[in-house]
Amino acid sequence: MTSRDGFQWTAETGLIQGVPSIGVISPPTNLSSEPSQYDVIVMGAGYSGLTAARDACIAGLKVLLLEARDRIGGRSWSSDIGGYPFEMGGTWVHWGQPHVWREISRYGMCGELEESFDFSRGVNCFELRTDQKESSVMSHEQEDALLEAALHKFVDVDGDLARRTIPQPHESFHVPESRKYDQMSAQDRLDQIEDSLTPHERAALESFVLLCSCGTLETTSFFEFLHWWALSGYSYRGCMDYLISYKFKRGQSSFAIRFFREALATGNLSYAFNSPIRAVEDQGVKVLITTRQGQRHVGARLISTIPLNVLNTVSFSPALDTQRLAAANTGHVNQCVKVHAEVSSRDMRSWTGISYPFNKLCYAIGDGTTPAGNTHIVCFGGNANHIQPEEDVAQTKAAVESLSPGNMDVKRLVFHNWSKDEFAKGAWFFSPPKMLSTSLEALRARQGNVLFANSDWAVGWRSFIDGAIEEGTRAAMTVVGELRARPAVRGRL
Repeated sequence: MTSRDGFQWTAETGLIQGVPSIGVISPPTNLSSEPSQYDVIVMGAGYSGLTAARDACIAGLKVLLLEARDRIGGRSWSSDIGGYPFEMGGTWVHWGQPHVWREISRYGMCGELEESFDFSRGVNCFELRTDQKESSVMSHEQEDALLEAALHKFVDVDGDLARRTIPQPHESFHVPESRKYDQMSAQDRLDQIEDSLTPHERAALESFVLLCSCGTLETTSFFEFLHWWALSGYSYRGCMDYLISYKFKRGQSSFAIRFFREALATGNLSYAFNSPIRAVEDQGVKVLITTRQGQRHVGARLISTIPLNVLNTVSFSPALDTQRLAAANTGHVNQCVKVHAEVSSRDMRSWTGISYPFNKLCYAIGDGTTPAGNTHIVCFGGNANHIQPEEDVAQTKAAVESLSPGNMDVKRLVFHNWSKDEFAKGAWFFSPPKMLSTSLEALRARQGNVLFANSDWAVGWRSFIDGAIEEGTRAAMTVVGELRARPAVRGRL
């Protein structure tokens, strides 16, 4: 099946909208023509929604899953082009992420992971380009030493690499003093340490921070970066292992589909894809949902997994509380450009590179070998305002080629423009300064019969697949505890 989402390009076919994915659900609905009432309605079939729906179904609740897209996975889904999975959004997982590893173990997928990096052959180098004329080529050991030195200077706010500042990463503000770092941007912190950084350290550090936030240095919360660092064990190697090393051999959708199928097998799941929500009305004893097409559904509880950047596009009655709405109106900063390139050189499998600040794509790695024997390069740009890949494929191809001139013979491009995706309006969550200290608790709070569950406000691996599962688990536990002994809502639509 082919999703409406995503784009692919080759010289032979030109630009094509839509990519095949096992995450596309067919038939798109199993609803009957007769209206029904549900114990819980789940809005969104990303990992938060899939987890919540599955857990509620297993507990015996009658569940309706509504999804605006034609597929599951939300901001984490994979294509399947020529037998190779290109990850369109969230990709990497790790056994140290507790919620995601619980599910990987549960579904018997521990052997389904593979490493992104393979430095056993080929060019086996790191290429740092700070302008269009020259490259500094280093070993991967030198790459690690460069980034580690720069990151240590960046995060060491307490003489202990932030261990005393964030001693318990899942209790972000356990140390009250840590809140002051949420007032700072990444640029503020760089200004504090600029005299200690070499030019290469500065370029590598800035590009890595922008890889994480995909905003700008001025709009990137320094505290959120510290939170990622703490979760990764306060080390550069931990960051590499947790953030960008291990992925599913058959793609994220091979994982997500397990949640959906298990929920469906209970007999308690109704679903409708291609069903964006227009309005939510909490009537006290029930919640009424109206889709854009005019369908109406009733449930005793609603779990909304709508991401922060699109939360204000749905009408809520009663209205969203002031602090939640303010955060939604501000939004998070991540406007990532993630472009997959299939290149003919097999030797580029062991290549990594930074091309910053002149290039529209600043960070890239060799990430796999396609069935055709070509190398898969995954590339990231820090701000989608700089490049819109489907609008100018030639510019996008040139940005890939500029990462390592002469080595990027591009055979295929694959991407999903998250900034123009009306159901995301950005990629993974990364907060601006001040948002977490003022709004995190408000975003996590329920509002009457409506619960809000999304990785964007997880306390642990916020913005990661692990955080999405954390949030879906939390919401499901709440509704199951409240509704398991109760019958489905009765009443007229």
